[in-house]
Amino acid sequence: MTADAAVAERVRKLVYAMAPDPQGPAEDSQRLIEDLGFDSLRLMELTVVLERSFGLPRYQPEQLVGVRRVGEVIGLVATALDAGDQS
Repeated sequence: MTADAAVAERVRKLVYAMAPDPQGPAEDSQRLIEDLGFDSLRLMELTVVLERSFGLPRYQPEQLVGVRRVGEVIGLVATALDAGDQS
């Protein structure tokens, strides 16, 4: 398993562990609110868990706008990790 695949799997597990209404197998196309039942408070909690789990700096609200699907969460974390490697 590549590092990117390992990150993606870890993010999926965290998202599904925190999802109020997880459905079926983890799919990157699933929507956080409509499919998995997240509300605004639960999304904020998910953000904090991801930041702490991956040692990321705090996300700014403008970075999170438009992140609606599991795959987009994976991309957000992967991008932040890549940016940290280049610092």
